Amino acid sequence: MNYDAIRRFRSTVVVWLSALAVVVALLPLAAILFFVLSRGLLSLNFAFFTNLPAPVGEPGGGMANAIIGTLMLIGIGALFAVPIGVISGVYAAEFAGTKLATAVQFAADTLNGVPSIVIGVFVYGIAVLPVRQFSALAGGLALGVMMIPIITRTTEELVKLVPMSLREGALALGATRGHATLSVVLPAAAPGIITGIVLALARIAGETAPLLFTAFNNRFFSTSLDQPISSLTVQVFTYAISPYEDWHRQAWAGALVLVMLVLLCSILARVATRRLERLQTGH
Repeated sequence: MNYDAIRRFRSTVVVWLSALAVVVALLPLAAILFFVLSRGLLSLNFAFFTNLPAPVGEPGGGMANAIIGTLMLIGIGALFAVPIGVISGVYAAEFAGTKLATAVQFAADTLNGVPSIVIGVFVYGIAVLPVRQFSALAGGLALGVMMIPIITRTTEELVKLVPMSLREGALALGATRGHATLSVVLPAAAPGIITGIVLALARIAGETAPLLFTAFNNRFFSTSLDQPISSLTVQVFTYAISPYEDWHRQAWAGALVLVMLVLLCSILARVATRRLERLQTGH
């Protein structure tokens, strides 16, 4: 066997091993999706999306309050985290090497590694104990804190990828550094930043621990920001550990809705990215 044949054989082996690794990596995801779909689809019905939870021990009811509550908590978290994360990421990229930029990077990496339950306890101490009240605002704040490091690091990396020639061209035309960043750098990095934001939303959509200490739960329909509010994750947790078979059925349905919510976020991220890229290229 000559050297060329040996090289082709090695290349084929590596390709097949790579394909096998991809299949092994996708197997857990496929198994989870199949299991949740097979159990959740049988439990979904119209009442699940429109009715409030039934009294304890009684069959029926739904999770309309939890669905609305989850969307509210995600929205509050995004309103809090997106401006802070984007501005911090832009600063860390544009002023890389400075002490403050280094501190931002270190803080984002450290915060990203903090367990979610610790963040929940922290927000409980600063937003729940002082007013002696669980609330939607506290829950949104906890989720926002979790989003900040993800958005910060994503924004930083994408701003760094913007070619230096774009910055130099804006500065050569008389723009200040701040104006060049806002009018040239950010629009160029916008598709990736939006993708990072949407993926951060998907990341916090499945969090339970922080909400146990902040938003708590509410079996009734509530949209008050200063009152406890229901969420899908806490509701699924509560139903899953209950002794009632009908609650177990609804817990699977809630888990399926959460998975679909994460999938929707991923699809929206791709659609937004492609549309922005088309606007920028003019195609």
